Amino acid sequence: MHDNGEERTDIIVLVDEEGVEHDFALVDRFQVDMAEYAILVPVIYTEEGKNGEAVDFEDEAFIFRIDLDDGEEMLVEVEDEKEWHQVASVWEERVQNIGYEEDDDLL
Repeated sequence: MHDNGEERTDIIVLVDEEGVEHDFALVDRFQVDMAEYAILVPVIYTEEGKNGEAVDFEDEAFIFRIDLDDGEEMLVEVEDEKEWHQVASVWEERVQNIGYEEDDDLL
């Protein structure tokens, strides 16, 4: 993501069913049919480790719907196939418009 012309990576920590934390990079956030979505990719830390700045991203992206629960944003993984395809299509179009190269890690 870009902030005031500078590229920055927002890291989001999600906890799985077994209580294990996983770091994800927020790649994009957008609306489709009155719902808001986030595209997240798992973060891979290089030699410098979690406290260092060197990160890489897995090739697989996950689509999450952003729901509100008592005013708090909650990420809900999109499991409905029709909804997933609709959001994935919009995201692919956004990626093309943003101009990511085919060999970028975020595709």
